[in-house]
Amino acid sequence: MATRRALKAVLIDLSGTLHIEDAAVPGAQEALARLRSASVAVKFVTNTTKECKRNLLERLQKLNFDIQEQEIFTSLTAARNLLEQRKVRPLLLVEDSALEDFSGIETSDPNAVVIGLAPEHFNYQMLNKAFRLILDGAPLIAIHKARYYKRKDGLALGPGPFVTGLEYATDTQATVVGKPEKTFFLEALRDLGCAPEEAVMIGDDARDDVGGAQNTGMRGILVQTGKYRAGDEGKISPAPYLTCESFPQAVEHILQTLLKSD
Repeated sequence: MATRRALKAVLIDLSGTLHIEDAAVPGAQEALARLRSASVAVKFVTNTTKECKRNLLERLQKLNFDIQEQEIFTSLTAARNLLEQRKVRPLLLVEDSALEDFSGIETSDPNAVVIGLAPEHFNYQMLNKAFRLILDGAPLIAIHKARYYKRKDGLALGPGPFVTGLEYATDTQATVVGKPEKTFFLEALRDLGCAPEEAVMIGDDARDDVGGAQNTGMRGILVQTGKYRAGDEGKISPAPYLTCESFPQAVEHILQTLLKSD
C-alpha cells in the first residue's frame, strides 16, 4: 500500500453515528469537541433525506453538538446540484420536511423522478406514477439506495428497496447521488482542499459509509452503533480500516494513532 499522507480531514456520518433521531450517542458531543481541538478539518456527510438541512442542524444543535450549517454536506444538496445541471423537472418522492432544500426547482409537468426516504409517499399510486414517467423516458435519480436505517423503534426500510423495485419494473438503472458514490465523497472533500488519502470517514453503515469512502481512497472507521449489526465489517472488501464501539472510540484512535503517527 502506498505511504499514507498526513491526516487533514475527518468526514463524519450523522444519523446512527452521532445521534439516533433525538438522542445523542453517549459521549459524542465531548468527542467532537476533542476532535475539533486537533489540527484537522471536520465535515459532516449524510444521506439523510427525511428533513431539510436547516431542520437537521436545529436537531443537532438541540443535542448540544457544535456544528455549523456550512459544515454539513447532504445527499439532498448533491441531488439538487444534479437537477440544476441536467435542467429537469422532478417528481420529488421525498418527505415534505425535505422539500425546502429543493425550493426554486420547477416541478410542474415532471420529466424526471427523484427518490429519497419518503414513507408518507411510498404508496402504490405514487410509485405507479413514477413507474409510468420512467417508462416514458424520465431519468430515475436516487438520492441514495440504503437498504435500511435505524429508528428509535428498530430498523426500518430505506429508499433502496423502492428504487430497486422501480429499476426492476422499468428495466433501467438509477443514477445514485449520495453515499457510497465516489462523486459524493470527492465533492464533500473539494472545499477542504484535501485528497482522499488525507482523510478518514467515520460511519455506522459498512457499505455506504466505510466501503464508499475506502473505494474513494480514504480510510474508513465503522462504529457499532445505529444500524450496525454483528458481522457487518465482513460484508465489504477491503474490510474497514478499523471497527470500534462508537464515535468516541473512533476519535480516540484518530487522536492517539493517526494524528500522532503522521
